[in-house]
Amino acid sequence: MKITELLTKHTIKLNLESSQKENVIEELVSVLDQAGKLNDKEGYKEAVINREKQSSTGIGEGIAIPHAKTASVKEPAIAFGRSKGGVDYESLDGQPSHLVFMIAATDGANNTHLEALSRLSTLLMREEIRKQLLEASSEDEIIDIINQHDKDDDEEEEQAEEAPAPSAKGKILAVTACPTGIAHTFMAADALKEKAKELGVDIKVETNGSSGIKNGLTAQEIEDAVAIIVAADKQVEMERFQGKHVIEVPVTAGIRRPQELIEQALKQDAPIYQGKGGGATASEDGAAKGKGGGFYKHLMSGVSNMLPFVVGGGILVAISFFWGINATKPGDPTYNEFAAVLNNIGGTNALGLIVAVLAGFIAMSIADRPGFAPGMVGGFMATQAGAGFLGGLIAGFLAGYIVVLLKKVFAGLPQVLDGLKPVLLYPLFGIFLTGIIMQYVVNTPVKYIMDGMTHWLEGLGTGNLVVMGIVLGGMMAIDMGGPINKAAFTFGIAMIEAGNFGPHAAIMAGGMVPPLGIALATTFFKNKFSKRDREAGITNYVMGLSFITEGAIPFAAADPARVIPACIIGSAVAGGLSQFFHVTLQAPHGGIFVLFFTTNHALLYLLSILIGAVVTALILGVLKKPVPTEK
Repeated sequence: MKITELLTKHTIKLNLESSQKENVIEELVSVLDQAGKLNDKEGYKEAVINREKQSSTGIGEGIAIPHAKTASVKEPAIAFGRSKGGVDYESLDGQPSHLVFMIAATDGANNTHLEALSRLSTLLMREEIRKQLLEASSEDEIIDIINQHDKDDDEEEEQAEEAPAPSAKGKILAVTACPTGIAHTFMAADALKEKAKELGVDIKVETNGSSGIKNGLTAQEIEDAVAIIVAADKQVEMERFQGKHVIEVPVTAGIRRPQELIEQALKQDAPIYQGKGGGATASEDGAAKGKGGGFYKHLMSGVSNMLPFVVGGGILVAISFFWGINATKPGDPTYNEFAAVLNNIGGTNALGLIVAVLAGFIAMSIADRPGFAPGMVGGFMATQAGAGFLGGLIAGFLAGYIVVLLKKVFAGLPQVLDGLKPVLLYPLFGIFLTGIIMQYVVNTPVKYIMDGMTHWLEGLGTGNLVVMGIVLGGMMAIDMGGPINKAAFTFGIAMIEAGNFGPHAAIMAGGMVPPLGIALATTFFKNKFSKRDREAGITNYVMGLSFITEGAIPFAAADPARVIPACIIGSAVAGGLSQFFHVTLQAPHGGIFVLFFTTNHALLYLLSILIGAVVTALILGVLKKPVPTEK
């Protein structure tokens, strides 16, 4: 498949209107949506923004390649936007981006689509192509430039495969991989190959892309290699490199610093890889393991994988209350069998797994796959013992580091036993040690702590409850989906599990206010917002009502000094009012769609949220300056 089957005249915007990253993303997402390439515009945009949070896709040399692979994409496509003045895209070289290619890949994209998308990344590494794209005067000329070089690039690749250049300096191997496996994977590979060719060095690069492993390294090649460069932001197979000098860096280093990496490899200026029992050594946020990330990265791995259980299970529980708050209890006059089934699926099963899932993925983040089973078992034991979320957090970190220790303990075993480690030794000893420590050391004292916290909350007077609601509500708006927001949300889930339904009412109210307040501000203070912002504000009504705080992020990023304080104050007001009215909430997610079935004072709760949103809107209306009238 040719690149121009994905990049068409309908997905090209020759003159980007904005010079800010968030607004450019919105522009190109709209281009794809208007061309009929998306199922869910907001879902795709959120996926692109989440990818940007891992590391900027502004790769330097005036290029940015935002991308996402998600079910929100109807059919694979590429949008191209050009800015003669430049876009502040937080690029790796600190320079503005002039060429922005947005890649939209479906979850089920086939190999031909993915190969075309990856070839685009390859083409953009060539300076002459970038220059031609900057100077092109029409959409047709853009298409012609891509077509011409797309064909040429294929021919060059075939020739390179047929006749690799020998080198007296010895052969270097490399592996490149990024979370989506579409852009950075192949750009890093091409940068390394081009620089090696320029330096007269023999190199082979394995790419771990969305379409699978290409140009895989053989055991003999690994044996003969001078050193291996692993430029990866996701898990790659590392155990094959035992005994070799291995340089581990983020994938962006392969794009930005190929010469430095190659020269370092030639000097064998890297530690000898000893083996860790399988899995990757690069984190998903682009940092090598052991060089950052730490507690927060592991915690967020658990929380992000737990959320689908929270959302799906919570909404099913909320729906079950449609027949009455006691309709799931046998013997009650309002009992309904279908409501009881929904409550069992969502509550007993889905929500019953969240602590185990949290612990399992925390452990997996620390120790790769061998940590998953001990973490799950430890988390499940915490649930059974009543140790709740705190017990699950401890179980996840405990299991992860126990498996890391086991890998070191078993590192000296004969190589013939390597196959037994992941299927026998790690699960057997990992589950046993984690289980013993959870049973005899962790669960009982942690249960006392959780029970004590619950009793303390239940004993708070109205004044203290309001203060707690103000704090929790405000936390939801500080970073809108970041660690502070997630800390408050996780606390609320823990309280629901412990049978205390007040705190999470403040938390959900605080999370709904930022997008709702911004939406109201764009409606009633139109002169303070651009046309594009007003259009985005309409979407925020839906996101706010759905308890999706992240809808406020583009506005906060564009004007943090005004938007963030306004949102924090409004969220704090909503959270405090919810507790002043003694509102409780039994569903962990769902926004307005669960409000009338899972709260004890639905109208007062709705009033709390509305007042908070109005406060945010009024503050924005006062603080923000009028924008120039758009003609």
